[in-house]
Amino acid sequence: MAQVPGEVDNMEGLPAPNNNNPAARWESPDRGWEREPPAASTAAASLFECSRIKALADEREAVQKKTFTKWVNSHLARVGCHIADLYADLRDGFVLTRLLEVLSGEQLPRPTRGRMRIHSLENVDKGPAVPEGAAVHLENVGSHDIVDGNHRLTLGLVWTIILRFQIQVIKIETEDNRETRSAKDALLLWCQMKTAGYPEVNIQNFTTSWRDGLAFNALIHRHRPDLVDFSKLTKSNANYNLQRAFRTAEQHLGLARLLDPEDVNMEAPDEKSILTYVVSFYHYFSKMKALAVEGKRIGKVLDQVLEVGKIIERYEELAAELLAWIHRTVGLISNQKFANSLSGVQQQLQAFTAYCTLEKPVKFQEKGNLEVLLFSIQSKLRACNRRLFVPREGCGIWDIDKAWGQLEKAEHEREAALRAELIRQEKLELLAQRFDHKVAMRESWLNENQRLVSQDNFGYELPAVEAAMKKHEAIEADIAAYEERVQGVAELAQALAAEGYYDARRVAAQRDSVLRQWALLTGLVGARRTRLEQNLALQKVFQEMVYMVDWMEEMQVRISIGARDDGGCQEDREAGGPCKNCQKGGDGGGKDRKGKRESQRGRERVIDIGLDERGRKRTREKDRDRDEI
Repeated sequence: MAQVPGEVDNMEGLPAPNNNNPAARWESPDRGWEREPPAASTAAASLFECSRIKALADEREAVQKKTFTKWVNSHLARVGCHIADLYADLRDGFVLTRLLEVLSGEQLPRPTRGRMRIHSLENVDKGPAVPEGAAVHLENVGSHDIVDGNHRLTLGLVWTIILRFQIQVIKIETEDNRETRSAKDALLLWCQMKTAGYPEVNIQNFTTSWRDGLAFNALIHRHRPDLVDFSKLTKSNANYNLQRAFRTAEQHLGLARLLDPEDVNMEAPDEKSILTYVVSFYHYFSKMKALAVEGKRIGKVLDQVLEVGKIIERYEELAAELLAWIHRTVGLISNQKFANSLSGVQQQLQAFTAYCTLEKPVKFQEKGNLEVLLFSIQSKLRACNRRLFVPREGCGIWDIDKAWGQLEKAEHEREAALRAELIRQEKLELLAQRFDHKVAMRESWLNENQRLVSQDNFGYELPAVEAAMKKHEAIEADIAAYEERVQGVAELAQALAAEGYYDARRVAAQRDSVLRQWALLTGLVGARRTRLEQNLALQKVFQEMVYMVDWMEEMQVRISIGARDDGGCQEDREAGGPCKNCQKGGDGGGKDRKGKRESQRGRERVIDIGLDERGRKRTREKDRDRDEI
């Protein structure tokens, strides 16, 4: 048989009993657990005491068989095996091999097929020979004892297996004592620590301290207070307490029900059976604690993963928002379509300046925060030994830097274009102001000259009309010289229209108005010259007529004088003397004065007729000019 070094809870390595007595070989370890009472001082031992001891031994054996059978079945259930009789089902070695495989987790040699005794002995010998470190120490137990179905030695074998795989591994260290305790003492200490503070629970051993069932309920309540209402349990109701604890452990903890209330609530409970059952609590709750610790560790890792995941989501969200803002802003400021006015361009420049001083710095800070966020993500992932985060395509810091560079390039181009447009609009505004000033001057001059040439104060004498003609010629010379200035207004309007001046319609309207007034003025000047020329011609005719009247009067006077010199008129000559008219007329001087008065009246009539004709002609010309305007 393989050997396990060391002592297990002071239950192994005890003095070997007589090998010739199988019963003595099994009872010797029992005395190691139950402190053999002092030897009888007298040879006359009571028959009652002997029978009582045998009865207790049989009772203990029955409890152990039931407990160990349930314990074996609880482990064989993992591989789909089950035994009904512990003594009979372990004899061939098959079940023993499967049990040790389950407990050790190792693959053992395949059992020898066959039903002969030699085959069973070989299989029983193979069973405990598990790999080094997991071997079972079977002292004073031979394979033939198991094959023969020896009750006590079979129980001893199972107990040894329980010690090896269930109890030996228990080690408890307290804060004030770093000394490692034995497995049994460690298990007892664990029970005491877990039940400390519970009323009427005082665990001092693995026998009588468990009779009232409070210790079992206290263990369950310590770890799962939701399963047991400890305040309702009483020490006097032991069977109820035990029944409740065993049922709760089986239904809610999944622990095999190795004991019944009557197996514990007795005068001398079996220590091995209680140990076997209590150690199942220890392993379950230790595993639960380990799972809880592992769960906390996993929870912490998961929390870190979730935290990093949230940070990653936040990073991607902020990165997407920042990139969207950058692309949108680049599209806006790349538009080179500006307002077609000085005030509009100034407003656009102010808006661009506000963007550079207010909006962009906030986004630049967000860009820096993204870099810090990504560094935090990578640091947390490195701390967790996880793969570094790789942002999705288009959302990396390098993508943001690239987009930011495009933004700054677009900003530079936008600012340069805005300032160039501002200079152009300022020039256009100055040109428009110059145009408005010239238009005002030209309109004033044109209105004044239109008023001037509309006046026909030529005079009524030829010299006055001739003077008016000279003055008119001077006006024509001034107007002809002013034409270049009028054309300058048209050229300014054309320059404003060519540069796309925003108020080009008004400029064109003012230009057209000036040109219309210029055309009207030139028309008025031409019409006035025509009237002057006609008036001048008429005055010359009048002058000739005056000359003619004067000549006629002079001729009449001469004729009259000549007639008198020749002897009177024809009538006198016929009558043979002066005629009546000559007689009435008196002397020749009176006739001369009368002729001069008639001549003057004739001249005035000619002038009046000419003036009336000239006035009618002037009225017709004014009406024609008014129609043209």
